[in-house]
Amino acid sequence: MPEQRERRIVEGELLSEPHISGRRVSVLTIHDRVNKHGLSPETVADRLDLDLADVHLALAYYYDNPRQMQDLEDEREQLRDLAADTGNGARSAE
Repeated sequence: MPEQRERRIVEGELLSEPHISGRRVSVLTIHDRVNKHGLSPETVADRLDLDLADVHLALAYYYDNPRQMQDLEDEREQLRDLAADTGNGARSAE
């Protein structure tokens, strides 16, 4: 019988985002791959070398914490916008 390990979500250590304990995979990354890119949880687990239970745990955490997840998504969007603005400004200054 395979050894059971404790699975949990850790907050704040990885880019201030919740992620799977012992891994550098955030809850938002897993959610995006399943719900925005249309990958199955099995495919995400395989591609990220995770247990399927880890993927489901991350998805459950996402849906159990909607406000926190929305705040993090908004923060990511602001960072993308800032990076795009900075990139455009650097090109126009050349």
